[in-house]
Amino acid sequence: MASRPTLIGSVQRALHLLDAVGANDRPVPAKLLARQVGLPLPTTYHLLRTLVHEGYLRKLEDGYVLGDHVSSLCRHTATQRLLTRTRPVLRALRDELRGAAYLSLYSDGEIRLVDVVDGPATPSADLWVGVHEAGHATAFGKCILSTLPPGERKDYLARHKLADLTPHTITDTRVLEQRLAQGGDVFDDREEYLVGTACLGSVVRGPGVVGAVAISVPAHRYAAVKTYQTAVRRAACRIARAVTLTP
Repeated sequence: MASRPTLIGSVQRALHLLDAVGANDRPVPAKLLARQVGLPLPTTYHLLRTLVHEGYLRKLEDGYVLGDHVSSLCRHTATQRLLTRTRPVLRALRDELRGAAYLSLYSDGEIRLVDVVDGPATPSADLWVGVHEAGHATAFGKCILSTLPPGERKDYLARHKLADLTPHTITDTRVLEQRLAQGGDVFDDREEYLVGTACLGSVVRGPGVVGAVAISVPAHRYAAVKTYQTAVRRAACRIARAVTLTP
C-alpha cells in the first residue's frame, strides 16, 4: 500500500484561506473566513497576519482581499503554461544541434527572452547586455524586428541605440534594414552580440504572437550553424503551434 505524503497543516490552512478570500467578490471579515474554512478564530488571525505581511492578502476596513503578490503570480501563470508546451521543443533542439536554445517574444514594444534551455555540454551565451537592448545584435532579435511593420520597427530602433557590442555588431540603421530585408525567416548572429558565439534563429508566427527561436554555439562552429536552418525552422513551427494552443 502506497504511503501517504507528508503534508504541512499550516500551509494547507493558509491556502484554504486564500481560496476563501479569492472566492468572494467583496472583502471578507476574519470571523466569516474562520467559519468558511473551519478554523478557530485565533488561528485564523495568526494566518491572516502572516499572509498580509507576505503580500498575499490586504487588510481593508471591512475585511480581507487578495494582495499584490497574488496578482503578480497570476501575471506569470500564462508564461508558465506556455513553457510547459515550449520547453520540450527547445530541449529537443538543444539535443539535436548541440547548442543552447532560446525562445523570445515581442511584448509591449520590447523583445523579451522568455526561456533558455542549455546544459553542461551546451552552455548558454553570457547575456551581459539585456536582450531587450540588443535586438540588433542577436539572431532572435533580428527575427522579431524583421516581422514588425515599418513604423513599429522605426519606433523600436528610435528607442534602442544600436550599441557597438563587438567589432562585428551592426551599428548603422541602414545596414540593419538591408539585412532584415534579405533574411527571410532565418537570421544569424556571427559574434555580433558576444565574441566567440554564433547564433541562428527563426521567426515564430502565431495569432497575436511575434517571436523567435534560436540556437547558439561556439563561433568556430559557425559553418555548421548555417546548415541548421531546417531544424531551427521546424522548431519555430512547433513553437508557433504551442503558443497558439496555450490559453
